[in-house]
Amino acid sequence: MKIADFFEEFWPPSFGVSAGSVKDFVAPNPYGDVKGITEYLLSGYEMFSVMGSSEDALGTGETVLGGDSIYSDGEWVWRGDLFFYVRKHHVQLPGEFLARMRENKYVMPAENDLELREIAQKVHDGLTAGW
Repeated sequence: MKIADFFEEFWPPSFGVSAGSVKDFVAPNPYGDVKGITEYLLSGYEMFSVMGSSEDALGTGETVLGGDSIYSDGEWVWRGDLFFYVRKHHVQLPGEFLARMRENKYVMPAENDLELREIAQKVHDGLTAGW
């Protein structure tokens, strides 16, 4: 399981060492294909659902409904608010994750129940260990 938005503000230490602060991944300009990236992130398979909203960790005061929910494409996992950070703050993503999206032409890979169940269990175990 690879975490696309493994920033210290978003994931508990039970998942390992983070990539650092989300603030360190803000870029001056958006990706040229931000629309496709956003659509891919929004079409992920829901692994862990959280009702409510999450506040922008970068201080705009905006909130994202379901931002603490967790999604996956069968290989990578990310929070429900990652699309917001990519679109609003131009947050940079891991190159390997971007390559996967682009190779798939921003279409979510076919669902693999076994892989997704294993990922969901890992996410659950990591989240409950972090609380």
